[in-house]
Amino acid sequence: MNPIVRNIPNSITCINVLSGCMSIICAFKADTPLWGLTGTAWAFIFIAIGAVADFLDGFAARALAAYSDLGKELDSLCDLVTFGVAPAMIVFNLLSLHGADPWVAWTTLLIPVAGAIRLARFNIDTRQTSTFIGLPIPANAIFWIGVAAQLLKGDTTLSVWWIFLPILLAECWLMNSNIRMFSLKIKGFSIRTHYPQILLVAGACLFCIFMGVGGLMWFILFYILLSMALCK
Repeated sequence: MNPIVRNIPNSITCINVLSGCMSIICAFKADTPLWGLTGTAWAFIFIAIGAVADFLDGFAARALAAYSDLGKELDSLCDLVTFGVAPAMIVFNLLSLHGADPWVAWTTLLIPVAGAIRLARFNIDTRQTSTFIGLPIPANAIFWIGVAAQLLKGDTTLSVWWIFLPILLAECWLMNSNIRMFSLKIKGFSIRTHYPQILLVAGACLFCIFMGVGGLMWFILFYILLSMALCK
């Protein structure tokens, strides 16, 4: 295969990690105006760009038949930055700025630790082809974006340590649990085959319409419960 074609998916994957790095930089700007938005808003946007790149690299690999062990490992390393470290830094900074006990913010470092373990397990687990075992790390990022949005709204409840810490530990456990969760990958055009994905997309739209970005937190809970009901 042409080396340029072979590396197209890897090039897209690198956009993922660059977006994650930009998100981390913006997270430390927090409430500071940056290019017309706050740093936190840009941090959200860069995670979203990383998520699009994460989808497109897999799509490109399938379309071009350009699978490789390098691509698999690179994808996991980039996902850890964009969907593990970046959301942790967003929440770290918002907790620090919104009245949480100083030590509470440091517990967010457990997010990339749990994410690293989850990705390492994924890379050696041959069972995770059509479904996931444990919460996928991109879903973890979506959850913490929802939490961050609630903190930005002034929801001080989530910054209280005896509420935040159980949520944090539960989320880290979910990433490394044995709970089966369905994938958003679309294979074919059968509505009957893909009704879980359709329900999930509809749920995401409804949560965001009625609750704003903070609804993403509840959307991930919906995803977990739907997966537990439908995945055997």
